[in-house]
Amino acid sequence: MTSSAPALVFDTDFRPEIGQAIPEAPGVVRITAPNGSPYTFTGTNSFLLGHELLALVDPGPEDAAHEAALIAAIAGRKLTAILLTHTHRDHSAAAASWHKKTGAALWFGGRHRLSRPLRPFEINPIRNSCDWGLVPDKILHDGDIIQAGDLDISIHTTPGHCANHLAFGLVGTDTLLSGDHVMGWSSTLVSVPDGSMADYFASLDKVAALSYSRYLPAHGAAIADGRAQAMALKAHRQVRNQQVLDAVGNGAYSLGKVLDAIYPIQPARVRLAARMTIAAHVDYLAEQGSLRVRRSPLGMRIALA
Repeated sequence: MTSSAPALVFDTDFRPEIGQAIPEAPGVVRITAPNGSPYTFTGTNSFLLGHELLALVDPGPEDAAHEAALIAAIAGRKLTAILLTHTHRDHSAAAASWHKKTGAALWFGGRHRLSRPLRPFEINPIRNSCDWGLVPDKILHDGDIIQAGDLDISIHTTPGHCANHLAFGLVGTDTLLSGDHVMGWSSTLVSVPDGSMADYFASLDKVAALSYSRYLPAHGAAIADGRAQAMALKAHRQVRNQQVLDAVGNGAYSLGKVLDAIYPIQPARVRLAARMTIAAHVDYLAEQGSLRVRRSPLGMRIALA
């Protein structure tokens, strides 16, 4: 059976020009932080929105060189707001400092929170990467229209990667700042219970139904057809769901066994991320009634329902 979903293509050739102010759209400038890693690709993309009045989206890590690059790009203009797509620290670590130094209002989707409560014997594997103590001056809600700098921005809640994830649409344009929800270089890490695969699927459908076509992600290059990429990512994850079911049906009874069946050869540097995402698929399939999962201090035992 053939799929009608667009083919999933990853762009790993992006050269970000670290620290340089790169125009991405009218009133939108990208400055990429020097925090490249297997999880952040070439680094976190910070964005300045506006012309005479500015808003800063995802100030990124606490890094002196990145701060200097942002100050140079601001070039003396007034910063009115700091917006966060979400509160993972590669995006938000410098937000409190910018807020204190500039007095700009800090706006995002509420304090960091889990997508669901911890279950017995479960830990949040990315708990140290989350900005638990950061409090917004204003919580942004789905459907809000705000003025960011001197641009009108529409707010779209896109949970999945984490519970408070937002995407920002530039009103009257084709451009959506998609954060970590839709990227062109890789599929998004969904790590339970911080994130939720069910929410991720729903949020992919949501952004694909919006009028915005060109996506500016928080890592990697602009995506010319963001809606197609969103649907390709969803199809990719649906294939992974079936691979998990097939692996369990063939005798894989633990998370490690499922991981070995799907990724028999994989670099160690990405194996942890794969394990977290496979755990999210198992969680999703259990919620859907396709798998049974029993947890103990020794790990989880997985079976077909």
